[in-house]
Amino acid sequence: MTIDVAERGSAGRWSVPERSMIATVLGVPPAAAVGIAATLTGLGVLVDLLRMGTLGAVFTVCYLGGCLLSVAWVRRRSVFWPMVTPPLLIAVAVPVVVLLLGSPRPGTGISERLLTIGAPLVNSFPTMSWTTGAVLAVGVARLLVQRPGVEAARPKATRVSARRATGAARGAARRSGSPRRS
Repeated sequence: MTIDVAERGSAGRWSVPERSMIATVLGVPPAAAVGIAATLTGLGVLVDLLRMGTLGAVFTVCYLGGCLLSVAWVRRRSVFWPMVTPPLLIAVAVPVVVLLLGSPRPGTGISERLLTIGAPLVNSFPTMSWTTGAVLAVGVARLLVQRPGVEAARPKATRVSARRATGAARGAARRSGSPRRS
């Protein structure tokens, strides 16, 4: 696959809608970004539930890291999807992994099953809220900093001021044909 120079823009940068948080790195599609976050979250839930029986530090690191990586690596035009992912990941990943690890003993009631699924959900709420806040902060910062109009306006503003400066210099060199008053 060859990349056209006009597609990359100035200084080897990708166009604003296509770039990730780093201007020289092409962003991934939103499904891939959400997949990265979901995979790391599921891995963290699995490791902690098998290791300790509850969600702990491995889950927190994998969940936070996956969500922040997804919002940083996604294309700028698709940053909304990773921004809304953290609460949805908790609501889906935790019950799925708990159910895959096995339900409580056979013959237990529905309340026992709900407690088995609900306890990790309730315990992960503080982690979910902090992660959601961090992801929203990074996503909103990307939306404000990486605007197509901001980069297009900078060179135009310097060109306009340069024209004004040369026009002012030419005007200063002109002299009136009438004599000076004394």
